[in-house]
Amino acid sequence: MQVDKIIQKIKKLGDPKVKKTKERFAIYAENSYGIFLKDIQVLAKEIGSNDNLAIKLFDTGIYEARLLVPHIFNPNNLTSKLMDKWVQTFENWEICDTFCMGFFGVSPHAYTKALTWPSNKGEYQKRAGFVCMVSYAFTNKDASNDDVRKFFSLIVQHAQDERKYVMKGINWALRQIAKRNSDLYQEAIDLAHHIKDLGGKEARWIANDALRQLKRPKISMKNYPRSIYGKK
Repeated sequence: MQVDKIIQKIKKLGDPKVKKTKERFAIYAENSYGIFLKDIQVLAKEIGSNDNLAIKLFDTGIYEARLLVPHIFNPNNLTSKLMDKWVQTFENWEICDTFCMGFFGVSPHAYTKALTWPSNKGEYQKRAGFVCMVSYAFTNKDASNDDVRKFFSLIVQHAQDERKYVMKGINWALRQIAKRNSDLYQEAIDLAHHIKDLGGKEARWIANDALRQLKRPKISMKNYPRSIYGKK
């Protein structure tokens, strides 16, 4: 399928009402036609995997064309340079999370970006680092505790960022790390208490929400790495 035909399909699927609905959930995007993500995923299946086509679609600047990219580009073929280029264009939490969960976050560069992107200045560029932490913690079955612990210092360092989607990304990362195994769970609980003591409403929200969710009666643990925590 050629780029022009895909754009025609996007325009046909576009609905101003959908765009308004998404804006109510803080999904604002320039050059958008208004398509729900579930319909983007259907179109992606029709297109199939194609790295070169994905790059061309991204370069059109059309929001929905960019949302197709994580579904048709092989994450193993991502380069650090391409990831840095794309992350700078993120304009809302939807495209940030769509790229970082299951795409950037499972690429060979996921760990490096999780460690470096929290220093980005833009709200969604910074959030991308923490969502990469989420994806890495959720999907990497072999990462050691010491590797994952390196995320903790970044979580503390940025816990007083007042921007909503940075705060939510930090909170999400802390909770997902906790679910890897029993040791990291206790360390994440301790870290949440430390963050709470930092002061400021942002840090308190991150900590209190994490503690509330992590202290629920049933927490589903990944037990990663399985070579250690999968044993009975």
